[in-house]
Amino acid sequence: MSSKTQEILDIYKAKVMPTYRPSIVLANGRGVTVRDIDNRPLYDFTSGIGVQSVGYSHPKVVKAIQDQAAAMTHCSNLFVNEPATRLAEKLVEISGLDGKVFFCNSGAEANEAAIKLARKWGASNGGRYEVVTFRQGFHGRTLATVAATAQAWCQEGFDPLPVGFAYADFNDLESVKAAITDKTVAVMLEAVQGEGGVTPATDEFMKGVRALCDEKNLLMICDEVQAGMGRTGTWFAWQGYDVKPDLFTCAKAIAGGLPMGALVSNAKLADVLSAPSHASTFGGNPVAAAAALAVIDVIESEKLLARASEMGALFREALQGFVDKYEKVLEVRGKGLMLGLVVDADPREVVEAMAAQGVLALTAGKNVVRFLPPLVLKEDTLEEAVDMMSDALDCVFGE
Repeated sequence: MSSKTQEILDIYKAKVMPTYRPSIVLANGRGVTVRDIDNRPLYDFTSGIGVQSVGYSHPKVVKAIQDQAAAMTHCSNLFVNEPATRLAEKLVEISGLDGKVFFCNSGAEANEAAIKLARKWGASNGGRYEVVTFRQGFHGRTLATVAATAQAWCQEGFDPLPVGFAYADFNDLESVKAAITDKTVAVMLEAVQGEGGVTPATDEFMKGVRALCDEKNLLMICDEVQAGMGRTGTWFAWQGYDVKPDLFTCAKAIAGGLPMGALVSNAKLADVLSAPSHASTFGGNPVAAAAALAVIDVIESEKLLARASEMGALFREALQGFVDKYEKVLEVRGKGLMLGLVVDADPREVVEAMAAQGVLALTAGKNVVRFLPPLVLKEDTLEEAVDMMSDALDCVFGE
């Protein structure tokens, strides 16, 4: 470790609250490659935790940010700005929900808005308020979204948590039915559970949840914070299941690295959050909105939805080779370029070994190495990265 890296890490440790445990100081990035402060190149197969879907420093996104920043960096929601308005129009178009959009700053805020909207709607529909969520799911770090996240590791120490959540087992429709009461207003789920282990919903389960919500007059809410904006080969992961939710949330990849979240509704729910029931000072920030419009343009013009599927298939095949080779590499799962490698080991050990070889990866759940590479990933880069991963796995699992 260089003296410069150590200096920055020492300041970080002394002055930044220890909610993360970083060991690498990044300085810049382009495409799939980032460089640390000592100019060491690394392939980023995390996309900044699912954010940099069109790669670092994409020229269209950079120009959109620069141009809008020169014009106006902020416009409160007491007024209208054109980029946010155009973005809302585009999100409704690509989702096909035919509703309206609420803008905020993060995935947790978007999920919080979805929960609030569901409760407000439920108050007028029998006084219902309870939301069914799923074990191994993840919905954010606010108190309400921590309560919605049915995982003890992120709830510990924050009692009393908000009430109004019931937990069911993912891909188990009977457990959803058992969790529903006369107070239930919605079912909230990820079509592909990210933090919980990169576990896709089955087709039967997604269709079953939709049918159950229709039968019981419940809202179906899809959390697309990690899986959305093309990562699984469709704009939103739920679109791969031939169902439509009543509400869905997105964030992370939407604005090319700038903070933004969005809640998108169908027509039935479009006007539930009326003034002054909910708001966000920075929601629909014009610079973030301009960046998001550029991101969508890049995904469309460079045909990145198809690339996510094509490169995802190649990457899955390469990862399956590791399953075949190593006894302690157990399974590949996921969709598109949202993939997980299940290991019989502490996944942090594998992630550290891969970083040492030059590839950044993530953990998920207790035993999954998670990959979220930018959608601009090309075959030659994938091949180089897979070779580095192979060397890392040899270090961890080789004889």
